[in-house]
Parts: sequence; structure tokens; C-alpha cells
Amino acid sequence: MGTAQNTMDPYGPLTPAMFHVLLALAGDDLHGYAILKEVELRTGGKVRLSTGTLYGIIKRLLNDGLISELRSRPAESDDDERRRYYRLTPQGRQVAAEEAERMDEVLSIARSRNLLKKTRTA
Repeated sequence: MGTAQNTMDPYGPLTPAMFHVLLALAGDDLHGYAILKEVELRTGGKVRLSTGTLYGIIKRLLNDGLISELRSRPAESDDDERRRYYRLTPQGRQVAAEEAERMDEVLSIARSRNLLKKTRTA
């Protein structure tokens, strides 16, 4: 038992906040403040990460090899040079995709049990 999460075991459990950071970086390379804003925007303000929480997550994701810090800065960027930009690694994209698939399976079960409102028709 417990084999459902074998693919993510090397990285430990993926928290919802970690998943939101990976989702933000799946779209574009971002610096910390932009990640905070992206998560807030994409969740309609329902998820607001503190800077302390965000940088703890970034440290863990860097250590796990799921994101990397960019050595070069975006060319059009003339903002604060102290900003560090982050990018999703191929490994990070795979872990995020696996988590999204897992969530999709759970939502499918919830739909089959009539637990979700029918907001969309497929």
C-alpha cells in the first residue's frame, strides 16, 4: 500500500503552496514578488503566500532540483538587480504534472459522487 505517491517520494510531500509556486513558474520565469502576485492572481486572492513562506518553499524546491535560479536576467529587465529569477526545471514540470494528474483523478471521483457543482459542461 501507499504506492500511489512513489513518483514524488524523492521530493517528499508536495504541499498546496508548493504546487501553487510550481504552477506559477510553469508559465514563465519569475522573481519572488512576481510569484506571490501570480499565485494571488490565479487563485482570485484565495491563496496569499507570505514572503517567509514563499522563500522557504523556494529554498526547498531549489534543494530538490524542481526549480533553478537563473544566472542571467531577462534582457528587458531594468529593475532591481538584487532580484533573483527562478525557472521550473524539467523535473519540476514532471512533478507538477504528476500532481495535476493526481488531483484530476480525485476530482473525477468527486464529480462521480455529485460533490461538485456543475459549472461547466464538457
